[in-house]
Amino acid sequence: MSAVSYLESIVVGALQGVSELFPVSSLGHSVLLPALVGGSWGRDLSIGKDSPYLAVLVAMHVATAIALILFFRRDWVRIVTGLWTSVRDREVRTADQRLAWLLILATIPVGIAGLLLESLLRDVLGKPVPSAIFLALNGGVLYAAEKFSRKPAPQIPREEETIDFSTEETMVMRAVTVDEATDLRLSKLSVKEAVLIGSAQILALLPGISRSGITMVAGLRRGLDHEDAARFAWLLATPVILAAGALKMPSLFTPENKPSLGPALVGSVVAFVASYISVRFLTKYFETRTLTPFAIYCAVAGIGSLIFFAVSGAA
Repeated sequence: MSAVSYLESIVVGALQGVSELFPVSSLGHSVLLPALVGGSWGRDLSIGKDSPYLAVLVAMHVATAIALILFFRRDWVRIVTGLWTSVRDREVRTADQRLAWLLILATIPVGIAGLLLESLLRDVLGKPVPSAIFLALNGGVLYAAEKFSRKPAPQIPREEETIDFSTEETMVMRAVTVDEATDLRLSKLSVKEAVLIGSAQILALLPGISRSGITMVAGLRRGLDHEDAARFAWLLATPVILAAGALKMPSLFTPENKPSLGPALVGSVVAFVASYISVRFLTKYFETRTLTPFAIYCAVAGIGSLIFFAVSGAA
């Protein structure tokens, strides 16, 4: 297999950073891009066992997870501190402690499924035509979620929100950030609801099904609004992406992948920047807007790709 070039890694890095957080499937786009471009891109960017491209994609995913950690650093400090104090004191009393355990429990199903099914599904379905079909289906799911999901109850405007901190250790009045208010609302999910939302990530093992999109859909179905559903989806995705990266990153440092190390580093930097910009944009976007534009894009891109493959015979 050919090494990934610097130009290819820059383009794929930008695509990965955007499509991992936008609800449009990074894996689906990673499969479709080389098939649509063709030529040397089709040869270099082939997903398969021991593929240099696959190893480079893993590095880019880790860069995306690092961008999410940086953006949500205050949340993760509270969550990790909550987990530590919960284990130390053997109790689950505060909102941060509860949210930490909800994230852990919600991540277990996709972790098990990933270990058992990811390679099989990637080898069988990680091809252009199945990816295009699933991308179109992803659009249909996003659109259906907007039409049929349970709408959240009307809420007090976020800037006027009153937060009950009676479960905290003290009753000292203090300023409450929007992030803390959001995490408090998420901590009120039941264990069953959190696990169901987290389990939706299993469907993202199918190329073309978006991890963030399908998790948001599950959150909307449980009555979350778009902003909270997106935030919970990104918090859930971070440990999953990091764990997958920890398992697969060693493959990047094998002798046969040595020529791809430089492009992997450059592509990862691009993916990090693109991811950080994307999450900044989307956190504002989902305050007032919906999944519908992404649903339309996925349907058009998926169906358009199928037509291209049928006409050109490229797949």
